[in-house]
Amino acid sequence: MLIRYGYAIEIDCPQQTPLIVRLDVHPEFRPDITSVDRMLASDVFSGAPVAIEAPYADGFGNVCRRLVSPASRLRLEAQGEIRRCGREDARCPGASQHPPEQLPPAVLPFINGSRYCETDLLMPFAWERFGSIPNGWDRVEAITDFVHHHIRFDYQEARNTRTALNVFDERVGVCRDFTHLAVALCRALNIPARYCNGYLGDIGVPADPAPMDFSAWFEVYLSGQWWTFDARHNRPRIGRIVIARGLDAADVPMISSFGHHWLARFEMFTEEVVALPAAITPQAWRARQATVPATA
Repeated sequence: MLIRYGYAIEIDCPQQTPLIVRLDVHPEFRPDITSVDRMLASDVFSGAPVAIEAPYADGFGNVCRRLVSPASRLRLEAQGEIRRCGREDARCPGASQHPPEQLPPAVLPFINGSRYCETDLLMPFAWERFGSIPNGWDRVEAITDFVHHHIRFDYQEARNTRTALNVFDERVGVCRDFTHLAVALCRALNIPARYCNGYLGDIGVPADPAPMDFSAWFEVYLSGQWWTFDARHNRPRIGRIVIARGLDAADVPMISSFGHHWLARFEMFTEEVVALPAAITPQAWRARQATVPATA
């Protein structure tokens, strides 16, 4: 399937402000991009372009870009198209958990506590609640089910300082909170888990009338590879596009600013492109659509 995705974000900066931006699709997915998502930056009020440095990779392999916002309103935008398999997240019931001494060195950081995932404080509950469940896939599914039912989703209750322990106690949050609690419980049981953010559209599920937003989910390391789980939706989904991975949300901020800024506008989209007959190329389709009246 072909998926179109993109964003338009505007922030107000009272003075020149250096930024680090993580909004590019993760390098693992970039070979599947069919229409390059070139990031553009501009001053909203003057229309002048803002220079963006060449990208670099952070310690987790995520694409980062640096720029300096003028003392004005900065607009960041991009859109692209990517081919995905069209299948739901892969499942592997029976996948086994590795003892810590058998984990590859690159995976070891993902069994430690982190800024938003207090494994030490959640460990007693994790072992009491899930310790009797067979380790591996069954245990991760039990954690995902618990988190999904334990937390009430509410955008109005979002808070950027909420940790896994906070959301466990408060029982309310957004997708990052679901993910932090699930990740922390997995790690408390020595299951490597990493935080992911990216695009997740309403493909194969009823459309959500709320405005689209980026999503967070997690991956666990079982039977020698990483598997996707989603405590927020608690079901396999179609068309995930990873932007960044890390220990938790502190590692993957979409915009890091070295100075004050305020969000003035936020729009993002991700949607399946209608399949085209083999005889019609995407370029010909776009050219034809450009001639269709807006009221058609």
